[in-house]
Amino acid sequence: QVQLVESGGGPVQAGGSLRLSCSAFGYTYSIYNIVCMGWFRQAPGKEREGVAAIDSDGVTTYVDSVKGRFTVSKDNAKNTLYLQMNSLQPEDTAMYYCAAGRGTVGGSWIGVPPSCLDLGYEYNDWGQGTQVTVAS
Repeated sequence: QVQLVESGGGPVQAGGSLRLSCSAFGYTYSIYNIVCMGWFRQAPGKEREGVAAIDSDGVTTYVDSVKGRFTVSKDNAKNTLYLQMNSLQPEDTAMYYCAAGRGTVGGSWIGVPPSCLDLGYEYNDWGQGTQVTVAS
């Protein structure tokens, strides 16, 4: 059974940095082969939003609010996804989730999306989340 485990969250002052990690377990292949791996966040009372994602070719995508501050990367050998977050602001406070999109829905191949943060793209596997709290 596949499992995604996030770590690295915590409290931080505005302007500070954190690096989130997401370790992938149980896959029979390297995360290199996973179509999309992404970071999502959900603040209390708000809908979940895609923050950053990276596809199997290493192409990265970011939501506008984090561009220039956050960097998504992955270490295929370690089967780990990262999110480097700099210049954190109180509005970044949320539960952050790691997710893997294997390019399948109900066992059928749906292919590679134009962007791994496309709203209609379905991610198959989700972690339990790690809390990030930014104090002003």
